[in-house]
Amino acid sequence: MRRREFITLIGGAVAAWPLAARAQGSLVRMPRIGIIGDEPFWDNFRQGLRDLGYIENQNIAIEYRSAENNVDRLAQAARELVALPVDVIVVNGSPAARAAQQATSTIPIVMVMIGDPVRAGFAASLARPGGNMTGYSEISPDLIGKRLAVLKECVPALARVAFLWNPDNASNRAIWEALMGAVPTLGLQLISVPIRDANEFDGAFSAMMRGMPNAAVATNDPMIRRNMRRIIDFAATNRLPVIYQTKEFVAAGGLISYGTDEPSMFRRGASYVHRILQGAKPADLPIEQPTRFELVINLKTAKALGLTIPETLLATADEVIQ
Repeated sequence: MRRREFITLIGGAVAAWPLAARAQGSLVRMPRIGIIGDEPFWDNFRQGLRDLGYIENQNIAIEYRSAENNVDRLAQAARELVALPVDVIVVNGSPAARAAQQATSTIPIVMVMIGDPVRAGFAASLARPGGNMTGYSEISPDLIGKRLAVLKECVPALARVAFLWNPDNASNRAIWEALMGAVPTLGLQLISVPIRDANEFDGAFSAMMRGMPNAAVATNDPMIRRNMRRIIDFAATNRLPVIYQTKEFVAAGGLISYGTDEPSMFRRGASYVHRILQGAKPADLPIEQPTRFELVINLKTAKALGLTIPETLLATADEVIQ
């Protein structure tokens, strides 16, 4: 090849390269998802993305912001994700959902395991959310009657039930109202144990035990989840039966749980992100509710508490941990 022809060829390639690169860049731009949180249960969400063909850092980017349920940090995390911007924000728990809602009315928000999104003001209705928020509800307020019934089977002399909850969580308030309506029909006394911050646990525990509860109900508030070990150890030390919302607590040594299949809910959350990235609008995507609930019992913990779990209850359990 002659020198002049070689220079012309190279010059043409160099001139064409930026155009090709820009064209390729526009084709391979990765969607960006923002997640408020970094807890282990988000592994299930990432698995759901992989099942749909999304590979992190290959064809999708994920931005994480940890806030540990601190209201100010939640708000900052949401604002940072909006400023990037991301294409979708994914949240777990009402406090994070509230922060995201206040940060943007345009970027789609997918909620995973929200107690009551309508009562919390995140959606106009389950069938037609109407805004930029949709996802999956664990409808926990509607399950409180079943949880109390399970506790009563485990503790036949049940008379006083403590309720560990975060009053700043709208979904927790919905459960509190459901409890207030349910306990009179069962002849029970309700002991409120409000905990807004991790520093309040010691005082809350002391106040609770002065009420001499026979058992307790714990919510799935993110702050309570992060202090799971603390709650389980306290319950063991004080021989207090506690029913939880998710299997995670029972696997860690808690007594019993009745609620949704959490890993499945997080994996299904990825499908809503997929639909939104494909062009669906959150306003038109119904908020789904679980159709199946699981009962998990830890027999080792029951024995340590001096409880005999009825065979009828064991027979209906989805899982019994020995």
